[in-house]
Amino acid sequence: MAESVINNYFPSQTVSDSEKDSLEYGFRVAKAIEREWFNVENGSNKYRTNHNNFHSLRLYARGEQSIQKYKDELSINGDLSYLNLDWTPVPIIPKFVDIVVNGIAERTYDIKAYSQDPYGVEKRTEFMNNALKDIQNKEINDVAQKEMGLNLRKSEMVELPETKEELELYMQLSYKQAIEIAEEQALNVLFDGNRYELIKKQFYYDLTVLGIGAVKTNFNTSEGITIDYVDPVNLVYSYSESPYFEDIYYVGEVKTIPLNELVKQFPDLTQEELEDITKNQNYHQKNYNKTHSNLREEDGNKIQVLYFNYKTFKNEVYKIKETGSGGSKAIEKTDSFNPPNDKNTNFEKLGKKYECLYEGALILGTKKLLKWELAKNMMRPKSDHTKVKMNYSIVAPRMYKGRIESLVKRITGFADMIQLTHLKLQQVLSRMVPDGIYLDADGLAEIDLGNGTNYNPQEALNMFFQTGSIIGRSFTSEGDMNPGKVPIQEISSGNGGAKMQSLIGNYNYYLQMIRDVTGLNEARDGSTPDKNALVGVQKIAAANSNTATRHILQSGLFLTSEAAQCLSLRISDVIEYSPTKDAFIQQIGNHNVATLKEMSELHLYDFGIFIELQPDEEEKAMLENNIQMALQQQNIELEDAIDLREIKNIKLANQLLKIRRKKKQAKDQQIQERNMQMQSQTNQQAAQAAAQSEMQKNEAITASNMRMEQMKAEIENMRMQQEVMHKKELMQMEFELNMQLKTAEAEVVKEKEKVKEDRKDERTKIQATQQSEMIDQRNTDKGPKNFESASNDTLGSFGLGDFDPS
Repeated sequence: MAESVINNYFPSQTVSDSEKDSLEYGFRVAKAIEREWFNVENGSNKYRTNHNNFHSLRLYARGEQSIQKYKDELSINGDLSYLNLDWTPVPIIPKFVDIVVNGIAERTYDIKAYSQDPYGVEKRTEFMNNALKDIQNKEINDVAQKEMGLNLRKSEMVELPETKEELELYMQLSYKQAIEIAEEQALNVLFDGNRYELIKKQFYYDLTVLGIGAVKTNFNTSEGITIDYVDPVNLVYSYSESPYFEDIYYVGEVKTIPLNELVKQFPDLTQEELEDITKNQNYHQKNYNKTHSNLREEDGNKIQVLYFNYKTFKNEVYKIKETGSGGSKAIEKTDSFNPPNDKNTNFEKLGKKYECLYEGALILGTKKLLKWELAKNMMRPKSDHTKVKMNYSIVAPRMYKGRIESLVKRITGFADMIQLTHLKLQQVLSRMVPDGIYLDADGLAEIDLGNGTNYNPQEALNMFFQTGSIIGRSFTSEGDMNPGKVPIQEISSGNGGAKMQSLIGNYNYYLQMIRDVTGLNEARDGSTPDKNALVGVQKIAAANSNTATRHILQSGLFLTSEAAQCLSLRISDVIEYSPTKDAFIQQIGNHNVATLKEMSELHLYDFGIFIELQPDEEEKAMLENNIQMALQQQNIELEDAIDLREIKNIKLANQLLKIRRKKKQAKDQQIQERNMQMQSQTNQQAAQAAAQSEMQKNEAITASNMRMEQMKAEIENMRMQQEVMHKKELMQMEFELNMQLKTAEAEVVKEKEKVKEDRKDERTKIQATQQSEMIDQRNTDKGPKNFESASNDTLGSFGLGDFDPS
């Protein structure tokens, strides 16, 4: 049977489902894989070739490559008896490998889960629509909250975005459904539990050295979900030209396991089968996987087993039968069901094809198929249940036509030239001798020191080595020219120094070629930084070097993303079907009890898995430069800068920077407009105040003038009243005075009249007296008598004129 299988190669995938389930079909598949990879009939053992190539690359990456080629290069007909060299390889390549692997492995990332099932999309859409409505009705909601204490907002956001652009950015940065958080926590727990950080370093090393990396996810009831590192040396897979191997239909790996492990995995093996396997395993190992047997001893208790996955398709067939009530009934059938083409029948065939995965195990070189069965817990995307994912995730970023290229493979030739140059340097060094001294004994014999003794060679050498001076004679004692007048001369050892410099230049040339080919310049490893180069120039050079190895980083992230997607699908199956469901939920719940309820419904959701890589130093520097420029121009606040630095996605950080910058500018413009308005209001108020002040001033002046005029009027009134009073008084006085004058006048007149009367009377009396006297004179005849007054009748200055009315 085995011979016919080998001749027929892979069996047809169009056979019936029952035939695919048979062990014979699985055996034919296993032998076809064995023939493709372990064919020893025509001498083309693909597995052995890969194994040897990968082994050689790993030795180069460790600085332990074979030295036989260097011996063949320097030997003469295989004779190395005249060479005493240190053949240890120069460890140049390990340095560059460590720079790449350690630099990439240090890059951190976050695993983001995005719910893309209809329910999750509906919740996200509803949240966004409610937020948009709240943004549009913000003024109405604020008034209702302020005036009536009613919260009319439909979203539960603490701080509502102001624009649709801000809302979209918020949805990308901050919005997370509880189920998405639960999924991310579950993935992180599984990654941590499987020590994925160590697995990640292993496949990054493989991607750098071999150019291919692989991981495997699996599920069993004892260990749960597992992530295993897969050595690319042991991989077998169908031909593919895609670097991501998405079009392969079989994949597997060869494992060398001890006999006790074989019995543990396959307890149905009989004693006779075990003895047969043990008896023939050495023969099969030597013929199927004869690799580096001189470096290790063969272990008779270990068996080489090929574990493989085979992707094919199956038919899902149903018999649709009409019932008596007019309805339809679906009955599951095998793919061999073929109803007759009769219109009178009340049933028809309904079916579809879907992918499926078979798991198998074969002991190499034997006819013993240990396992062939339909895979359990197959990973099917919930968006398309007809598709199935392999348990293996493989990537080879620089593969072309099935040929894999790696970073180390590019530089092995230059590493060989550096090793040969190093060996040549050793040859030159071994043949180099120090500079010597030539001493002319005959010349020394001609020298007389003047004390009767000659200049002996030992004294001459002592003087030369201690002082650098020598004594010589230009003429001999006979007066002839002395050819040995300089008795001591230095002897140059030749041009060994020039050869050394040439070889060192050659060494540096090939070292620079390694840097040029790999893109790992001096700025990346910091070996010979230019002291005159600016820090920014050094960073740019290092960034360019990072760009040269970015395909390795992207390939590693692809493996991580694929592993996360496989874990996501297996998590759903664990929660839905596994007996360890409760224990798994409790394990996740230890990190966040609030997710327990969401975890119990995790299988109902379909997630998209994304890897959010933290920015490298160059991207951080560019973002920080933008932040600093925005801060200097006062386009953002310090709080905005803190928020921006916490965002790991540079693209989203720059978008947020733009939004915050526009928001700050709008805010500043509003403040400026408000300030202008306030200034205008202030100026208006000042003008109003000035006008009011002027009016008040005028009113005050007017009031003052009125009061002054009033006071003047009152004073005038008072004056007039006083004047009237005074006039009254004067008139009264005048009247009284006039009365008095009149009275006085009357008195004067009266007095005057009285005086007149008195005078008259006096005159009468005088006249009477005079008459009497005259009579008496006449009578007595006396002499004449003077009747003038003797100044007794004067009134002084008083006159009657004073009594005239004025």
